[in-house]
Amino acid sequence: MRKFLMISTALALFSGIAHADVIEDRKAIMKDIGKSVGVMGAMMKGEAPFDSAKAIDALKTIQASADKYDPVALFPEGSDKGGDTEAAPAIWQNMEDFTAHVNKFREDAAKAATATPQDLDQLKPVFQQVAANCSACHEIYRIKK
Repeated sequence: MRKFLMISTALALFSGIAHADVIEDRKAIMKDIGKSVGVMGAMMKGEAPFDSAKAIDALKTIQASADKYDPVALFPEGSDKGGDTEAAPAIWQNMEDFTAHVNKFREDAAKAATATPQDLDQLKPVFQQVAANCSACHEIYRIKK
């Protein structure tokens, strides 16, 4: 019985560590996306001058990050606990819908990465589509802290 308890405790600790790792992975991806959205958002608000190269780089970074954002790998059962996470329980309650949101984001990010905006008027619709995905998903699947 004691051996069973030790093994159970070790597995629980390992599970917590593994979940903390996956939580950090998904936070790092979201941080990269957030930085890129911030670069373009500052241009859109007039807080930074429009820079085509920076906008294109931000769009490509978002697309590369979206490619890494795998709901199955990044949101395994139980990873709503064991670390500092803003992931809402709704993710695990409706993984199919969450995955659909992620897939839409991936598709729009891939399309956006092909854009080569040369001014704000060209950046605006691309930025709005990417940002709309973020807002739609965060509204349902993110806990604001």
